[in-house]
Amino acid sequence: MTLHMLGKDPNSPDGKSATIYYDDVKDRYLVQGLKVLDEERLSQMDLPNYETVVEIPKYMAQFFPEVNGDSAEPEVH
Repeated sequence: MTLHMLGKDPNSPDGKSATIYYDDVKDRYLVQGLKVLDEERLSQMDLPNYETVVEIPKYMAQFFPEVNGDSAEPEVH
């Protein structure tokens, strides 16, 4: 499996989060962000025990190719 970093949060104070990756074998996105621990928000979701929720800033959506009308595979760097 090869992960390709598509974009990092340019406003991250330590440069480590949030990040969007593309897995070219499974054809899926992986999102690194702050783990949601707020019980009020989590209670509004039907979340199985084997999943978790992370949050990223809204402006990070720009790194998903489909947001810009590109349905092709993401450009890998």
